[in-house]
This record gives sequence, structure tokens and C-alpha cells, in this order.
Amino acid sequence: MKELATFGAGCFWGVQAAFDELDGVLETRAGYLGGHLQNPTYEQVCQGNSGHAEVVQVTFDPQCISYEQLLERFWQLHDPTQKNRQGPDVGSQYRSAIFTHSAAQQKMAEASRAALEASGQYSRPIVTEITPATTFYPAEDYHQHYLKKKGLGSCHL
Repeated sequence: MKELATFGAGCFWGVQAAFDELDGVLETRAGYLGGHLQNPTYEQVCQGNSGHAEVVQVTFDPQCISYEQLLERFWQLHDPTQKNRQGPDVGSQYRSAIFTHSAAQQKMAEASRAALEASGQYSRPIVTEITPATTFYPAEDYHQHYLKKKGLGSCHL
């Protein structure tokens, strides 16, 4: 049995590499989701007018890794208090977002966000959006597993 999870946590290169490391993750794809253009290109998404976020769609085996464990990894990957940016990357395409594929995922994501907010880990409010997934558009081939292709472990400065 396979399930999908989709996360936006800044530039998709590092996010994809981080999810690829997890046992139970069967496949990851960098792409675009949450906007209004059909078949957006990287250039259109980067301009910031397509409404899409850079995301990673994760195909996982729930017998090996739970959705809750994927959420834990998601929160570790970025600063969920930064609106429309992560590090040096600025724009709505880099927003913190969880795109859910079922009512159960929506409920787990909201509970996870509430628990993180209640933990006091951050002094600023969490701005992560949680919305039902719409059409996922895979990014261009050169973006897929970009860091691995370049022999890089991270894209962090």
C-alpha cells in the first residue's frame, strides 16, 4: 500500500534530499502545487505570480513510516514562522505549506501544527498553511534529485 504526502518548506532541492533519506519513503518528486496556472514552468513559479509553492510530493509506505513521522521531518527542515521565505529564498513560492491528500491527513497536520505551537519552541507564530492538495505539477527533470546529481549534501549556506 502506498500513500502520498506533499510539503512545501522552501527550495525543493533540500527538502527532497531530506525526505529521500527516510526509510519507508518510496519516491519523491519536486514540483509545484497550490497555484492557478496549469503546467507552470520554473520561471513562472519563480516570478511569484503563479500562486504555486515549490513542493516535494512524497510517496511512502505507511507500514514502514507514518504520516506523523513525515510531519516531524517537515517541521525539522525549515522555520515555519517565516512567511513566504526560507533563508535567502524570498517569495510565496517558498512558503511553508502542507498539502493534504485526505481528511485524516488534514486532521493530523492540524494537530501537529497545534502541538508545535503549544510547545513554545518558537517565539513567533507558525504561519504554515494546511490545505487540501490540488493538481501537482512535476518540476522540470533537471530539478529532480538536484543535490544528488550535483554531488551535494545540502544547499544550505
